[in-house]
Amino acid sequence: MKFYRIYIELTNVCGLRCSFCPTKKLPNESMSLEFFEQVVQEAKAFTKEIACHVVGDPLTLSNLYDYLDVLQKHNLKAILTTSGYFMKKHSYNRLFHSAVKQINISLNAFNKNDTSITFEQYMKPILELCHQKVSQKRELFINLRVWNLDRVMSEEKFNQELFTMLEKEFNIELDLKSLDPKERKSIRLDNKILLHFDNYFEWPSLSNQNYGHGTCQGLSSHIGVLANGDVIPCCLDNDAVMKLGNLKEQGLSEILNTKRAIDMREGFKKGICSEEMCLKCSYKKRFE
Repeated sequence: MKFYRIYIELTNVCGLRCSFCPTKKLPNESMSLEFFEQVVQEAKAFTKEIACHVVGDPLTLSNLYDYLDVLQKHNLKAILTTSGYFMKKHSYNRLFHSAVKQINISLNAFNKNDTSITFEQYMKPILELCHQKVSQKRELFINLRVWNLDRVMSEEKFNQELFTMLEKEFNIELDLKSLDPKERKSIRLDNKILLHFDNYFEWPSLSNQNYGHGTCQGLSSHIGVLANGDVIPCCLDNDAVMKLGNLKEQGLSEILNTKRAIDMREGFKKGICSEEMCLKCSYKKRFE
């Protein structure tokens, strides 16, 4: 059994309250460096890529570099996903750690929070990170995410301000009205720097409506490990509603072969959801 990537939540603290993210029920927690290495040792038998995120922001950790050192030690690549608010806590060279394959920056976080900084102040370190990546000829990818193109929840005013800034910074023309996530998901701004766009998505919840059966990439392309060690079948199960086990109590191989995990995996192959949470998840419609 192999996964394209495994999500390991270094911390479930993000430092913000974006309206498009769920309110987590689990207490604030960060994974200790010692336990992280234990998890990595288990994970490396199943993947070559670790996404250091579920709901928390890894850049809130002042010792992020130490976690990246662990991944490099075990020959694993890292994906960092951040709001960008805590970029100043880390030097650009530290973020360009040789273990880092990709940095995802959710730009719509600024639009969904009340802060004391201006949009220009928020974007300055993000844009500088992009320019430094190019000038230093770093090979990692930077994805600037704009996942807010819904007509119902239109963010056109914010997006237009953002696109105007990006046009000036990267000397490129961007037509906001022509973007269609069904046709393509990204635009190249510079070497391995992409503007990645999509619509909002609804986080799965037991309080959602029933969307019926379907398939999912959980337990086939990826799994997740929360900061407390809980193993989850997909990266959207941030409160471990479908907890498969805990790595402080069991090995990963054992957890992945529990009846609950097998039922989910075999069900998805047939387009059947064995879990109530999966029935109430609309994200799976993206795989149809």
